[in-house]
Amino acid sequence: METGIEVINEQVKRESGFVSALRAEMSKVIVGQKYLIDRLMIGLLANGHILLEGVPGLAKTLSVSTLAKAIETDFSRIQFTPDLLPADVVGTMIYNPKEGTFSTRKGPVFANIVLADEINRAPAKVQSALLEAMQERQVTIGSETFSLPKPFLVMATENPIEQEGTYPLPEAQVDRFMLKLRIEYPSLDEERMIMDAMAETDKQIEVASATNADAILRARKTVDQIYIDDKIKEYILSLIFATREPEKYDLDIGPYLRYGASPRATIYMAVAARAHAFLDGRGYVPPQDVKSIAPDILRHRVIPSYEAEAEMLDSDNIVEMILKEMPVP
Repeated sequence: METGIEVINEQVKRESGFVSALRAEMSKVIVGQKYLIDRLMIGLLANGHILLEGVPGLAKTLSVSTLAKAIETDFSRIQFTPDLLPADVVGTMIYNPKEGTFSTRKGPVFANIVLADEINRAPAKVQSALLEAMQERQVTIGSETFSLPKPFLVMATENPIEQEGTYPLPEAQVDRFMLKLRIEYPSLDEERMIMDAMAETDKQIEVASATNADAILRARKTVDQIYIDDKIKEYILSLIFATREPEKYDLDIGPYLRYGASPRATIYMAVAARAHAFLDGRGYVPPQDVKSIAPDILRHRVIPSYEAEAEMLDSDNIVEMILKEMPVP
């Protein structure tokens, strides 16, 4: 087994050469926010969609567009508004009166990286237009089904639900996002750096290409080869099942849980932990990779009960309790 891990380690080092260059290019535009940059790359490597939540002005949209520039891929931005229609996202059939035929006009979802900006400002019927694309990586328009390009990644931003003019996302939509990131305000020093770098009337920062789509697809194959020990797999399963049956793990959080994580969370946690190891240049997954990625996998899948809300506990608090109490292998 040691020999096998050594081989995977060498493969990881060989295929992850672009990681430092990609971080450097994004850091030209995004000051601080190492957590955000790394999680965007994990989503890219793990083939998982990402939901970014935060108040306006925290560079959520800028981060996604910068990532697309740095990896030489097709980028599409969809601004979600209350009057948006599903056809504005996936496309529609256009009638040609001269020939008496219909032709397909593809929508902006046909891109490698799709930014669904302020996704919770559109009603559920529009958000649901992305369901097939996000899960099956295909879109049906009329009677035809079209495959989406590879890689294909939806990165959506949303404002906190308390803000005016927002709609809650459907549960089926939320569960299709591998990661949900909560973006916080920068520190005082970081904000000073932002001011020094950006406080000009027409500031333009050029982002060079650090990698391409083919390199990302090769890296994904390497991510799939990263070793996860059976004890780590059992640890992942125990975290997931603790959100459903906490009493079996001697956790006193049952009254705070309304719904636990779905089986999709189990799959995503294993793949994301591998991607986390890849970014660190390792060919194996230690428990810390799982603990690091678990809050981002679980925060939108663990639904607090009314009792939890009454005690001012949110999903992050519940996940923190689980990670603190569950024994680490």
